[in-house]
Amino acid sequence: MSEKGFSQKVTAGRLAKLAAVAAVYVALTYALGFMSYMGVQFRVAEVLMLLCFYRKDYGISLIVGCFIANIFSPMMLMDMIFGTSATILAVLLIYLSPNLLIASFAPVLTNAVIVGAELTVSFHTPFWLNALQVAAGEFVCVSVVGVAAFKLLEKNAAFMRLITR
Repeated sequence: MSEKGFSQKVTAGRLAKLAAVAAVYVALTYALGFMSYMGVQFRVAEVLMLLCFYRKDYGISLIVGCFIANIFSPMMLMDMIFGTSATILAVLLIYLSPNLLIASFAPVLTNAVIVGAELTVSFHTPFWLNALQVAAGEFVCVSVVGVAAFKLLEKNAAFMRLITR
């Protein structure tokens, strides 16, 4: 099994880690709901998207977590469909990324386009404004805070063992 690959055998411990990541995503998004939804969104839980760079199976956790978190969105069904679609595409792009910084741009771009379009259709507001606002929040949370946090955490061997096993 490669460090970034899918495991052939899912252990109870691994399943618990994946469930915990999904739960943390939902809890952070819900607890910070006032800034997790709509136009300018600072969805702090999106930092967790970078886990997919280290191990592909976190993608499942984040897709499920996003879907559940979007149940609580003011735009519920639309967000469940389009927000989760943006997450699926971002996860796939992260898998292909050669480094962490480039990986961090995947959720910025996918959410800007897909959620930006969702907001445009829903509220009849300009697409570029919506896309820019969504991208700005994603950029701050994932590309600035997320990359900085994971670069620091990469130096901690215990943390790296925790997320890669």
